[in-house]
Amino acid sequence: MQNDIQAKMLSEVQAIASASHSNPYGFLGLHADHKGYLQINTFLPDAIQVSLLDEKGKVVAKLDKIDERGFFSKVTRRKKHFSYQLKVQTAHGEKTIADPFACSPVLNDLDIYLFNEGKHKKPYQILGAHCVEHDGVTGVSFVVWAPNASHVAVVGDFNNWDGRIHPMRKRLECGMWEIFIAENAAHTPVVEGCHYKFEVKDNSGNLLPLKADPYGAQAQMRPETSSVISAEVEFDWNDQQWMNSRQLRNDRSSPISIYELHLGSWQRDQDNEFLNYRDIAKRLIPYTLEMGFTHIQLMPVSEFPYDGSWGYQPVGLFAPTARFGNAQDFKYFVQACHNAGIGLLIDWVPGHFPIDEHGLAKFDGTCLFEHEDLRKGFHPDWNTLIYNYGRTEVANFLRASAMHWLDTYHVDGIRVDAVASMLYLDYSRADGEWIPNEHGGNENLEAVAFLKEFNEELYADYPGAFSVAEESTSWPGVSRPTSDGGLGFGYKWNMGWMNDSLEYMKRDPIYRQHHHNELSFGLVYAFDENFVLPLSHDEVVHGKGSILTRMPGDEWQQFANLRAYYSFMWAHPGKKLLFMGCEFGQRAEWNFDQGLDWHLLENDNHNGVQKLVKDLNHLYKTMPALHQLDCEKDGFDWIDHDNAEQSIYSFVRYGQNGTNPVLVVCNFTPTVQHAFRVGTPKAGYHREIFNSDAAIYGGSNVGNPLGTQSINRPWQGRTDSIEITVPPLATVMFELQG
Repeated sequence: MQNDIQAKMLSEVQAIASASHSNPYGFLGLHADHKGYLQINTFLPDAIQVSLLDEKGKVVAKLDKIDERGFFSKVTRRKKHFSYQLKVQTAHGEKTIADPFACSPVLNDLDIYLFNEGKHKKPYQILGAHCVEHDGVTGVSFVVWAPNASHVAVVGDFNNWDGRIHPMRKRLECGMWEIFIAENAAHTPVVEGCHYKFEVKDNSGNLLPLKADPYGAQAQMRPETSSVISAEVEFDWNDQQWMNSRQLRNDRSSPISIYELHLGSWQRDQDNEFLNYRDIAKRLIPYTLEMGFTHIQLMPVSEFPYDGSWGYQPVGLFAPTARFGNAQDFKYFVQACHNAGIGLLIDWVPGHFPIDEHGLAKFDGTCLFEHEDLRKGFHPDWNTLIYNYGRTEVANFLRASAMHWLDTYHVDGIRVDAVASMLYLDYSRADGEWIPNEHGGNENLEAVAFLKEFNEELYADYPGAFSVAEESTSWPGVSRPTSDGGLGFGYKWNMGWMNDSLEYMKRDPIYRQHHHNELSFGLVYAFDENFVLPLSHDEVVHGKGSILTRMPGDEWQQFANLRAYYSFMWAHPGKKLLFMGCEFGQRAEWNFDQGLDWHLLENDNHNGVQKLVKDLNHLYKTMPALHQLDCEKDGFDWIDHDNAEQSIYSFVRYGQNGTNPVLVVCNFTPTVQHAFRVGTPKAGYHREIFNSDAAIYGGSNVGNPLGTQSINRPWQGRTDSIEITVPPLATVMFELQG
């Protein structure tokens, strides 16, 4: 029998030493032997000598080193379990540590139940790495989901990246692995700032590439890829006034003008290096206020490995990228926005993820987060993988990542990237490259259900926050409530308007008369959704040129076209979004690897465009007719959309009852129109409140500075009309004062 016991012990030791033990918690630590005596087993490769101490610090036993690889064991004379510690002597000295394998389980039954149901509202508070006190001891808990793995260990700079030292306990009821490591229970202290990953073996015992923590709250600066232990230090939030008021600020009836930017290339320091979140706040927020934008939208700030993806191939959906600082720095940035009266949106990417080996791909040796069949699980356009939205744990992971930004960081809105790629099973695929749904259609029913649940949770749990969909098709009801059959988004990017209007504007004015409906067609569907009009980063890359250089004509005409176009956009129904640099007429295509060309503002034309955008934002915010009914058909009425010969459009914007309408006239030819008659819905004085041809913007200063009084002369179906001068390549606006 003794031989059998020894053989079993040797087998167990070999399994521990090779990181292949199926139940390390059942062997390591303090356990009763076959006679009922307590035996202590521990694996400490750096140890020279190990002693077992009782709760009073008294030596119970000195352990025998029974394997040169660092395995120590001893059978005590005790049979009753007791609290203990280990005194460990190494070449670097002596210390007393808590044994990780003496700790009680980290996960509780409620967390496990909610996780299995896919209904855990804050799984990021249990999964990942957390600095906590457990069993009366300070340390770090690690929890990761890898149900099909045969072995998972946490490795890091605190244990020399040795997967034999801290194997984790598998909770069979949920597929999560857990361990609590006391602060002093490793080669070096396990504390905030330590780097770590998970060592994972697949079901056959094959070692996989080390994996970063899917729920990691912080990551190393690229090109390094480890997760970083981040203590949840209490942040002194003082933005309650903003949080209490943001529901009104984000309402459909409020002015929303969004400044979209890429943190890594808005500005850089003198050495072309990234700025910290705090430094960016000190520069960006005063500028945003001066320009009159109501919101900032950041391209993805989730951690990502490759700069050239701009953040759209993230691997750390819970971690602000280390390029610009840590979690506390990002919280500072958000709070600074709020205290300045600016809302903050972030891009969020649940549509796909990269194949980087330290990320989610084949996380436990199986397609855990993605689909096994590449016809459902691979994006050929981006060489990325697609989440399995039908798997409860994956859907919960994704929803939680979005809510994490709202909850932990107080952001105000989530802009969801590439929604169309989620909704359609045949997105960018030829016949035979995709699998129809259960009804034979091309709709991704699992993604639809996921997006609906995401929006329902967002609006139920985070009052005042809102969601925006980048959705490029005619999918019905994207920004309608789920109770009405919609997807539940607050707003949708109007990609049709953007494509048509840019196509029109790049044409030589002499040909615009033949494409007149490219600007007017958008009003056919303008109120089918709650639209945002986007001139985003996608329109200034990949050989498209900048917005300015897409305008035809000589330099004067290019700038005049740009000013007229922006003014048309701000007068058009819908919330506004403008990418950084466009507000001063950046001439070069956007380059993610350097700051914007701010020196252009020394030029009067570029300076004029900047002044124009500033004034448009001011007008948009202060003139109720230009924002209150942005998403309502009662807020717009054509005066004339058929004047193709002169390429002139005229329309009226209305606010809520009791507010003055605004009459808008746009001339997209370089010809001045004198004594031009326009029908008006309201008799009275028409004050010119804006003219994109004004000299302060770089224009020719043709216009109606004294305004005009209507006369009782029927015109264009109205009983009254006005006679005005229409400047060349310009938009003019009049406030109708009865």
